Amino acid sequence: MDFARADGSIAECFLRFDPSDPELTKDPWTLQREATVYVALQGTPVPVPRVLGVHPVRQAMLSERVEGETWFSRIADPAEAESTARAFMAALAALHSLNPAALDLGSLAPVESVRQAAVAQIDEMQDVLDRRGGPVDPALVFTLGWLRRHVPTHDGPVVLVQGDTGPGNFMYAGGQVTAVVDWELAHLGDPMDDIAWLTLRATQEPFTDLAARLREYEELTGNIVDEGRVTYYRVLAEAKIQVMGHRGGRTDGSPAEGDDHGSDHAGRDAGNAFIYAVLHRRLWLEALAAATGAVFEPVPPLVRRAPRGSHWMYDAVLAQLREVIVPRTSDPLAAARAKGVARLVKYLAQVDMYGDDAEAQEVADLSELLGQPVADLAQGRERAAEAVERGEVTDADYVRALWRRVARETELARPAMGVLADRHWPDLR
Repeated sequence: MDFARADGSIAECFLRFDPSDPELTKDPWTLQREATVYVALQGTPVPVPRVLGVHPVRQAMLSERVEGETWFSRIADPAEAESTARAFMAALAALHSLNPAALDLGSLAPVESVRQAAVAQIDEMQDVLDRRGGPVDPALVFTLGWLRRHVPTHDGPVVLVQGDTGPGNFMYAGGQVTAVVDWELAHLGDPMDDIAWLTLRATQEPFTDLAARLREYEELTGNIVDEGRVTYYRVLAEAKIQVMGHRGGRTDGSPAEGDDHGSDHAGRDAGNAFIYAVLHRRLWLEALAAATGAVFEPVPPLVRRAPRGSHWMYDAVLAQLREVIVPRTSDPLAAARAKGVARLVKYLAQVDMYGDDAEAQEVADLSELLGQPVADLAQGRERAAEAVERGEVTDADYVRALWRRVARETELARPAMGVLADRHWPDLR
């Protein structure tokens, strides 16, 4: 969106507009929150687009257009990638060095300590679940309870936290960061919260030598990366992703009855969303395991059922998509969606062949965990969460059972996930 100035020059602008209504979506992570942070950061060492206007009611903001790309993985030159990554760490250090009291952050919840900030985030997530309604995944209920019981004892000063920070949420050009973008999850809190999100995004999109980048951050800020706190905020970050995906009791992308805002199957890449949902459920459990001391053992291989006579159709659909439809599709969006459809077909083929055994193994796991037979899978999951809440099952044993469930889900999704099936949290040191 460009405008002609009075002097005849062209103003290159960018309009951010979200048509959704937060009153209907029950979503506190809004464009209005992002706009508040953009305005507050004008003129600071943190590079953000210059804001030209914010709509007083609608979710809309107009800013100057910034030069640069967002997909860090597309940088082909290793030297440019490292220069860009180092520039981002300098921007993150600059953010955490700001005095929040000197910024106009009126719409962000005020907090006086990092402990209070952590509790405020948990309260916010619980409020979203309550307002959206519907049954909540028992594993998520357990996680929110665990987060409340294990808030870090560290109580240093709060900083402005971007949330969801890292590759993909900043723009770059020529080895430099031109703008840090996407501030809907911004809040006041612990700098280790942002470090946790950085490691999350670096799992999705590898970010040069992350350990070296963290050492640079320490030198720039004087904040020593605390592995225990980072682990806690990894759990919190993944819990937030689960809460954000909760739509009337569903976190798999399917709509609940009457849930219009969760049923836009044509408007999004359902295949891409699915594989990242599986990745984040696994990272969620890996973070919980690191925090609770649970030790994982390999799950037994899934047993293949006898193929149905129609099983050949999966391969036929995939061949049509791969060899005919995608090569002859000139629209990039349509080609990307066709690849997303292929991911879903690959997963459905696996479920058709191995899904029964995956469910049978989980029923056996739950029966062993509870010490009594479980007949219904959904009821068994609820009973397991209740048992750990009553202290009849340890956190570590419960997390181990959850991990086995997610490990099997990953194996079912492996053909659809590609390299994401083997991505794990990066080491901090």
